[in-house]
Amino acid sequence: MKKTIKIIVILALVIALVMVLKYFKDSSSKSVEDFKTATPFYTSINTKTVATGKLNPEEEVELKPQISGIIDKILVEEGDVVKKGDVIAKIRVVPNEQSLVGASSQISSAKLSYNNSKTIYDRNKTLFDKGVVSRQDFENSELALNQAQETLSQAQNNYQIIKRGSLSGGGSANTNIIALIPGTVLEIPVREGDQVIESNNFNAGTTIATIADMSKMIFEGKVDEAEVGKLEEGKDIKVILGAINEKVFPAKLTFVAPKGMEENGAVQFTIKADVTVEPSTKIRAGYSANAEIEMESRDSTLVIKESLLQFNRITEKPFVEIEKEDGKFEKKDVELGLSDGINVEIKDGVEEGDKIKVWNKASKEDNDEDED
Repeated sequence: MKKTIKIIVILALVIALVMVLKYFKDSSSKSVEDFKTATPFYTSINTKTVATGKLNPEEEVELKPQISGIIDKILVEEGDVVKKGDVIAKIRVVPNEQSLVGASSQISSAKLSYNNSKTIYDRNKTLFDKGVVSRQDFENSELALNQAQETLSQAQNNYQIIKRGSLSGGGSANTNIIALIPGTVLEIPVREGDQVIESNNFNAGTTIATIADMSKMIFEGKVDEAEVGKLEEGKDIKVILGAINEKVFPAKLTFVAPKGMEENGAVQFTIKADVTVEPSTKIRAGYSANAEIEMESRDSTLVIKESLLQFNRITEKPFVEIEKEDGKFEKKDVELGLSDGINVEIKDGVEEGDKIKVWNKASKEDNDEDED
């Protein structure tokens, strides 16, 4: 009985030992084949940055009145195309009563001076004809009469300007707001009957309308301080409008701000670019746009997929694992160049034909595909 038990125990130990040896053998054999490899290749690589911004007209003019009053009539609508000199709106002047009374008083005073000068002139002329007064006295009285007449005329003109807004006369007493440039009416922020204020040294005045030349558009955006140093004025870029099915427009960088502004903890620099717009393309002011700017580029350079890189936890230097002839992998430090987020340039450490370890283990389906 004891002999039988001893035999059973020995058999069980032998079976367990065989199973353990088989497990380790299978594990070691799989470790060699569980990883796929990739090889370096030659391609062109470039780095780009994207600046977000808007598309605005290069020339935009706000029309403001030169005299206060009330909007009597608006002759255009937003979106209308106008020529230089076209009448945009008419203003009816509402005179200030105190200014009107003051102007009227100036007329009365000027009339008194004129009548007095006229009396003296008539008397001196009669005496001069008789040879009683000298020519000098007569000419002085004539000069005083002309000056009084000019003062009276100026006072009458001031009264008419205050009352009617112009010297043209007429019963409508309107002043015209005309287009200063040809273009499209972008905005009319006032309505008929609104009161407007004149533009002067102390007040910007009320904007009657905004006109812009939509054939000349510029892109205005911002870039980060880490990228602004690589930008140069005159560089060709691409402007993409999402509102027009991601349409791409060629543009030329014309301005890079010399001073940055801090926004949300990052310093941003304003850039501007002239955008070439086809006449058949209908563009609206204020479209959101992205500018795609190429920073650096390399042609036919040796690269690998950036996903193949690993980094030393202590030195943070990049390395890859290259497969040797015996199927094992060897770590090798690499020197990197440009990266576009997918491929990265290899300056040193890897040669064409090297088999680089892919991090993720290959599944059975991947192996079957490689065999096919």
